[in-house]
Amino acid sequence: MTNLSDNSASDKSKAQVRQFTINDDDDGIRVDRWFKRNLPEIPFATVSRWSRTGQIRVDGGRVKPEDRLQTGQILRVPPGGEAKHKGPKSRRPLTEEEISQARDMVIRETPSAIVLNKPPGLATQGGSKTTKHVDGLLDAFVESEDQPRPRLVHRLDKDTSGVLLIAKTPGSAASYSKRFSGRSARKIYWALVVGIPEVREGTIDAPLAKQPGTGGEKMHVDEENGQVAKTRYRVVERAGTRAAWVELEPLTGRTHQLRVHMAAIGNPIVGDGKYGGQDAFLTGAISRKMHLHARRLIIGTPERKAASETAAKTGGSKLDVTAPLPDHFAASMEALGFDESLSDASPVRDEAPERTPAEKKQAARRHAKQYRKDRRGERRGRTTSANTAKKQAKAAAKSKGKAPKRAAGKSGPKSGSKSGGNPKGKR
Repeated sequence: MTNLSDNSASDKSKAQVRQFTINDDDDGIRVDRWFKRNLPEIPFATVSRWSRTGQIRVDGGRVKPEDRLQTGQILRVPPGGEAKHKGPKSRRPLTEEEISQARDMVIRETPSAIVLNKPPGLATQGGSKTTKHVDGLLDAFVESEDQPRPRLVHRLDKDTSGVLLIAKTPGSAASYSKRFSGRSARKIYWALVVGIPEVREGTIDAPLAKQPGTGGEKMHVDEENGQVAKTRYRVVERAGTRAAWVELEPLTGRTHQLRVHMAAIGNPIVGDGKYGGQDAFLTGAISRKMHLHARRLIIGTPERKAASETAAKTGGSKLDVTAPLPDHFAASMEALGFDESLSDASPVRDEAPERTPAEKKQAARRHAKQYRKDRRGERRGRTTSANTAKKQAKAAAKSKGKAPKRAAGKSGPKSGSKSGGNPKGKR
């Protein structure tokens, strides 16, 4: 976001007018949402009033709150308007140790994202009695006051390690969030489980719900009231009958899904006492920490307008990142004799390539055209059916009406008459 302040010194009020150039990150956003994202201290009621009175202008023209902005446009914002209770949030200063901890987790950085390798034991977000978490360390990546604070777009359990994607800007956060919620992001986990799954490769389809009496802290399989939950798994290698190394790919995103599903088939994740109880721990040199690691993430990036013409046509590039194992997981792999090179953590589900924006528009046009065609056919059918019904009714009424008249003309008896009729009219 570029601030282009009016340089007129002759008029004090004009000097306070703010002008902003819409950047790629805010391309296509609604005017009211732009304010919520970039000037959150200005309430919607003020934005609506400014729009109604023509004080908000885009390239000199009036706009409505629901109008959408485009890259390169100049947005004029009048002075003031800040709500007293909506001042900018103060940022907690981080210690040198916290800044170092945050930066040491970085394994990849792109124009739109920072990818971390979250260590086990560090929560993603804060909560009751949770003061140390990834979200609290994100100010380490803010270098100036006007730079937006990076945002979380998905989560990992506290004791789960591995790939955690952080969006650099509000626009990229919205884009990545859509990919996660739309299931186009593909996540592959590594896990060590107790025992050997009976089927080497398959899909676990078991609905999940919050377990009553746990305050929502624990999930369980609930065939009647649970939400759909599916997990693909594949056994990579086995250590006799003691343990197995598996790849897991969640096809849905339920809380604790992988942990509950593996426990449900009788193979709890090593170290997961919450769902596996004492059976989840192995003796010997195997750590008691949980052995679940987000190994690989494949997700489309929002930088489709950047760099090259090819990127624009293909709808952007893919971010494909792999996170190294934490020390305790790597040590357990070695103790069990597992060779990391036996798996490249490739996705275990087939998926059609993501369509480009042009392909999506073309498909929408085809659908709309076919819909109109079908509707025309329905209307013609209804018209034909109605006309046919009218003709049939008319013919039936005509035939019914003429027969009694002819009979009455030939016989000529009156109602209640016993005789005097034409013999030809008798039956």
